[in-house]
Amino acid sequence: MKNFLYLTLSVFFLFACSDEGNIKFNGSDITNAKINGSFNLKDQYGKERELTDFKGNVVAIFFGFANCPDICPTTLIELKEIDKRINNPKLQVLFITLDPERDTQAVLKEYLASFNDRFIGLTGSLNNIEKVAQQYKIFRLKVGEGESYTIDHSSAIYLIDKQGKVRLRYPYGFKIDSIEEDIKKLIN
Repeated sequence: MKNFLYLTLSVFFLFACSDEGNIKFNGSDITNAKINGSFNLKDQYGKERELTDFKGNVVAIFFGFANCPDICPTTLIELKEIDKRINNPKLQVLFITLDPERDTQAVLKEYLASFNDRFIGLTGSLNNIEKVAQQYKIFRLKVGEGESYTIDHSSAIYLIDKQGKVRLRYPYGFKIDSIEEDIKKLIN
């Protein structure tokens, strides 16, 4: 009887563990790229944050900057809508600035409050920001001089699963219904 119980439990766990591989996602599944998603940055309240702080949650990460005229606010509005629809504390949105020179903690706090007060903004030294951007394959280029410069950058939303693995990527303009569906799959 004991052996039968062990066999039954083994088969159950085998199928339970293999089920995740059968999930079909809408976004680009980048799990096998094995992106190092770790970071050590400060949030808009001055608290040191690491990816491991969010273990057990699905994390949506977007890179941008507060002075961005179009793509960044549009994406944050989309993430606000997704967060509203899902309405689950197991989803955490992180905004990592690509402009740490201007995007201070105070700027990030005010900027993100206009979208969703649950969103966390992250900043750090330019070297740390560039390192994290490279890990996620984000293009970043400062264009111009003085205070009127801008940041050219690639734009994508990344989803991190509850175990802290970078799983999915969505280019700018991806349908929010599809992103929402994938987030629900990762939460459940």
